[in-house]
Amino acid sequence: MKSVKAAAPAMRIHRALARAGIASRRKAEELVAAGRVKVNGVVARTGQTVNPSSDTITVDGTKISAPVSTVWVMLNKPAGVLTTKSDPGGRSTVFELVPPAPGLTYVGRLDYMTEGLLLLTTDGDAAHALTHPKTGVERTYVATVRGNAPNAVVSAKKGVELDDGFVKPDHVEAHPVGDRLWELSISISEGKNREVRRLCEALGLEVLRLVRTRFGPLELGSLPTGSARPLTSRERKLLEAVAKGTG
Repeated sequence: MKSVKAAAPAMRIHRALARAGIASRRKAEELVAAGRVKVNGVVARTGQTVNPSSDTITVDGTKISAPVSTVWVMLNKPAGVLTTKSDPGGRSTVFELVPPAPGLTYVGRLDYMTEGLLLLTTDGDAAHALTHPKTGVERTYVATVRGNAPNAVVSAKKGVELDDGFVKPDHVEAHPVGDRLWELSISISEGKNREVRRLCEALGLEVLRLVRTRFGPLELGSLPTGSARPLTSRERKLLEAVAKGTG
């Protein structure tokens, strides 16, 4: 998958540095505050707006390249892969499964054994908005479980108290899949850490497999496990509308 270069829009200086792969947005703000960043030969100000396509931006005297157009990627994350930049233990990470891009970050985590739809982008502001609790982006998971799923569905619809608060799925249903196993579909908006697994445990269900099939308006579809693809123009617009609170 290749990115197509395009004229970069005007943006805050810390975002331009992050998009160019210099540092995270927080670290970029620290670079600016320390006076290590210049725009057209003048020391940059915190919050300053720049245009990476026309302004000359340097960090410690080294010119940075203008960032490419915003990258959005959908990955079908396999089980046994970490949602992190790197792992000291040498385990595989999601970044090994997608083309490299400066400033690429994930939009919310999937835990080590959870599979399915994971979005990655170079738009850090959108990533933050899409995972912020106030945005309330709905995610759908399909869990293969063992236990009394019909009773669990009844309880889940009433809501369940977890250690970190009350959880009530937006939608939940169960279908038998044979061998005393059930396929449990859960749509949820809270976004707490390992929420679906902890919910199932509280309901007395053993989770054998967990796959995220939807994130907001986007569906995983037939994307093969371990494969990634760029989002379509329509998908990008849908996500950006949700991130801005207009979707």
